[in-house]
Amino acid sequence: MDKKTVRDIDVSGKRVLVRVDFNVPIDENTGVIMDDSRIQASLPTIQYLINHRAKVILCSHLGRPKGGPDKKFSLLPVVPRVAGMLGKSVGFAKDCIGAETERTINVMQDCDVMLLENVRFHPEEEKDDPTFARALAKLADIYVDDAFGTAHRNHASIVGITKHLPAVAGLLLEKELATLGGLLKHPAHPFGTLLGGAKVSDKVALMENMFDKVDVLLVGGGMAATFLKARGYEIGQSLFEEDRLETAMSLMKKVTGDGVRLLLPVDAIVTDEVSDKGMLQVVPIEKVPRDRKIVDIGPQTIEKFRVELVKCQTVFWNGPMGVYEIPQFAMGTETMAKLLANLRASTIIGGGSTAEMVINMGLAGKMTFVSTGGGASMSYLSGEKLPGVEALLNK
Repeated sequence: MDKKTVRDIDVSGKRVLVRVDFNVPIDENTGVIMDDSRIQASLPTIQYLINHRAKVILCSHLGRPKGGPDKKFSLLPVVPRVAGMLGKSVGFAKDCIGAETERTINVMQDCDVMLLENVRFHPEEEKDDPTFARALAKLADIYVDDAFGTAHRNHASIVGITKHLPAVAGLLLEKELATLGGLLKHPAHPFGTLLGGAKVSDKVALMENMFDKVDVLLVGGGMAATFLKARGYEIGQSLFEEDRLETAMSLMKKVTGDGVRLLLPVDAIVTDEVSDKGMLQVVPIEKVPRDRKIVDIGPQTIEKFRVELVKCQTVFWNGPMGVYEIPQFAMGTETMAKLLANLRASTIIGGGSTAEMVINMGLAGKMTFVSTGGGASMSYLSGEKLPGVEALLNK
């Protein structure tokens, strides 16, 4: 970690603007937060600042509001949850910039906490507008980035603001970089990577960057269909990326050349209809009917994957093994989650839908680490520089 963290600066009595990722799912009808894991993840940084007598100003986005304020994307419902977790009152500003917000912050006392309204209510946020960034910076003396999930974005509250304030990493950001960086630099071997999800294109860079680090690569989910098609298998009506067939072939050749073992599905669950009314059938991968779609890995594949994973000392997983949103197509994904939760290995979950599924199954506590950043995790493990990290002060 070559970037300064909140531990490297004096925050006592200072106004500290903390970019958190409180982009949590909220029930539109009840206003109840359905998963508060992202809030929990930032608590160590917030509590550190309280303990060191800072004035804590929390800043986040929520959803994708279009062009201005939208009540259903307000961060107001988050306030009582944060207050409950901290065991103290939390203020709320109806805007993230402006004279009224500045006046409210100016009367804050040491150890006070306030949450600003959704920064994306201002279109200038996602444009990294310099005027908007300066307006945010006026609120504080120090900037702390603890939102790993948005570290790959060139937005005003992530990059632009660092041009106006001393900018350091929060404890969550530090932990994310240390854990994921460890996968790239010194994983315990054997090191297995389990990849799923819909598209090969989403993970090409990651695979290429990790070929010389992993021992075994296991591929399931929709992206497996593209690999199988490239190998000449019939995949029926399954979705695949036609423009990525050559890429898939190239990746498979490179895997072999690097001495990495690649496991693709040997059987699959197929259906005539991708819904809870679909008829299921287990078939060997070489006998997928032309009028069916692959929706999950089959039992033989699950067993082959299990045999490999139990040998590993490190496992990284990103992407479901099938259409897990429909319960009858979720067996492969859920079995992999339960398997990883009980491995005697370092298990890292790469954010996004995989993290959500593990959390919903109540297995997050049994994993070594569950990343809070889907796109950011993929970008970092692909070897890309993260703008939100690059903008912070060096040690």
